[in-house]
Amino acid sequence: AAGRAPLTRADIDQMIKSISNWGRWGKDDQLGALNLITPAKRKQAAALVTDGVSLSLSHNVGKVRTLGSPPFEHVMVKSGQTPGAQNSEDRYSVQYHGFSVTHLDALCHVFHGNEMYNGFPIKEVTDKGAAKLSVINMKNGIFTRGVLMDFPRLFGVDYLKGARPIYPEDLEAWEKKAGIRVGTGDAILIRTGRWTRYKAEGEWDALKNSPGLDVTCMPWLKKRDVAVLGSDLASDVMPSRVEGAGPGFLPVHMLAIVALGVPILDNCDFETLSAAAAARKRWTFLLTVA
Repeated sequence: AAGRAPLTRADIDQMIKSISNWGRWGKDDQLGALNLITPAKRKQAAALVTDGVSLSLSHNVGKVRTLGSPPFEHVMVKSGQTPGAQNSEDRYSVQYHGFSVTHLDALCHVFHGNEMYNGFPIKEVTDKGAAKLSVINMKNGIFTRGVLMDFPRLFGVDYLKGARPIYPEDLEAWEKKAGIRVGTGDAILIRTGRWTRYKAEGEWDALKNSPGLDVTCMPWLKKRDVAVLGSDLASDVMPSRVEGAGPGFLPVHMLAIVALGVPILDNCDFETLSAAAAARKRWTFLLTVA
């Protein structure tokens, strides 16, 4: 990283234009890169089922409170201390976004200026929800070939430390090591070893010291026509190394969602998957997201 000149916000703005999928599937399109998951792609993915083993990629949250954000909130609506109460009632809420809960970022999640993916105005998202690009467009589910890209295994470590960037040449080095090639409609899953690190080091300030994709990987994702991006944290290396950007600026998120129309899976748990894939020496499989 030290030998590379950091990009600027102007570079990111230019990249949004250069890799854009806007209009590729029509001006009214709200599916984005999920259009790349065709019936033929689903059949290819289904054919990968040979062992019949099912593994979850979601993380058991437990007591994780990354950046002080509690993943769940529990409120007693009525209790034994409520005057006249004849029963007890409670309410749960979940704060999906952040660094604790495994979740999917729909295409309404990130803005660039006054626009979202495909040029839809951000005013389509109000306090009542998203009128355009909401997760409801994915109600039929995601069913495609998943590709695990296991960078601790590539670099021969238990987990990536600090804010270690992953560059395009690292993506290609993993392809060579694993004997695979990422292709159209694939979901790529970026393992940094986040949960192994969590056990070893405890919590850390995710925005200031986390490994992930460098923004220079985004033209590579466009070239390979990736349909879904997932990781065990937030996909972005944090901080981003983009000059003039604050610690909360996530250019991989912005470019994936706004420019490419690629939904993102955050805070997945790939530890069991990594062991199962290594035991079989195969890094592709059927991925389903309900």
